[in-house]
Amino acid sequence: MPRIVAHLDMDAFFAAIEERDTPAFRGLPLVVGADPRGGKGRGVAATSNYRARAYGIHSATPISVAWRLSEAARRAGKPPVTFVSVDMAKYARVSDAVLGIMRRFIPLVEPASIDEAYGDVSATGSYEEAERLCRELKQAIRTEQRLTASVGIGPNKLIAKIASGLRKPDGLTVVREAEAEAFLEPLSVRAIPGIGPKTERHLARQGIMLVRDLKTLGPARLEGLLGKRGVELYDKVRGLDSTPVETSFQPKSIGEQETFETDVRDSRLLVEQLAALSRDVIARLHREGLHRFRTIVLTVRFADFETKSRARTLARPAGEAVTLRREALKLLMPFLDRRDNPRRKAIRLLGLRVEQLDEGRQRNLYGQE
Repeated sequence: MPRIVAHLDMDAFFAAIEERDTPAFRGLPLVVGADPRGGKGRGVAATSNYRARAYGIHSATPISVAWRLSEAARRAGKPPVTFVSVDMAKYARVSDAVLGIMRRFIPLVEPASIDEAYGDVSATGSYEEAERLCRELKQAIRTEQRLTASVGIGPNKLIAKIASGLRKPDGLTVVREAEAEAFLEPLSVRAIPGIGPKTERHLARQGIMLVRDLKTLGPARLEGLLGKRGVELYDKVRGLDSTPVETSFQPKSIGEQETFETDVRDSRLLVEQLAALSRDVIARLHREGLHRFRTIVLTVRFADFETKSRARTLARPAGEAVTLRREALKLLMPFLDRRDNPRRKAIRLLGLRVEQLDEGRQRNLYGQE
């Protein structure tokens, strides 16, 4: 029996829910995110619908930029963007409902985020039957939740995920195992999960734009260009991925961030905010049923939008807010003086996340669990 994996990705999820629930929003460009405050707002767009994307507004676009793009469209005679605040509790409820529908069709489902999940559809026995099943799944989501989803079907999670993004919205793309390499070759290197804008620019300087360009490089060359990630890419660009679909989902990282109402130089305020982020991250860690972390990542975005990250991996796992706050403060301190902030720029955003998570229980002072 061939291994067949489906990846379901909800279309413009947050925005689609708002359009569904508020008929007046339908047909308009819509952005779910921070309050733009007439172009002076902080924060980013969480999701935009496809009409807003046509204006150049995408996930993580600064909300002030989204406002300016909306105003430019308005001046050109197009409808301005409607901005809506995030309602994460509502989106989580809809996500649970969608997963419930998916599990009726596919016994083995792995949630990947609030708006996407993998399903092992090998039991269908063929790609033709897997496609039929997924079309029924898409129709059930449309009927019961009045939302659309795009699905990719492939021989593994890598191919399925890339395929689900090709024909959005409401798409379904099937890539058989024998087609996987040829399917990937003409795609931009950005199509490969793990390659972001910075890596894309780095590869472009080497004349590497497409997946087929990456395929010409051996493991040693890839490692020289990208470190350990390069070795992993050797298999990915050939469409190989043995990662199983697992029913238990454990997040790889947990983080929080705060965009300040006004840019901050006051060290005391920054340290206080870092303490609050530490408490919030630990609270989320525990809500996920996890208790320990090893890696801490601090992100600082300056007033001019320059963004820097610093990470620290502990010698042994920890799980206390006081430890997280102390280690995060060590990462923050160079940004408060001229070591990592030589021009003493004001700070717009602080972000804190933990990685290398596990369920190990914290020990008390006597070493007991």
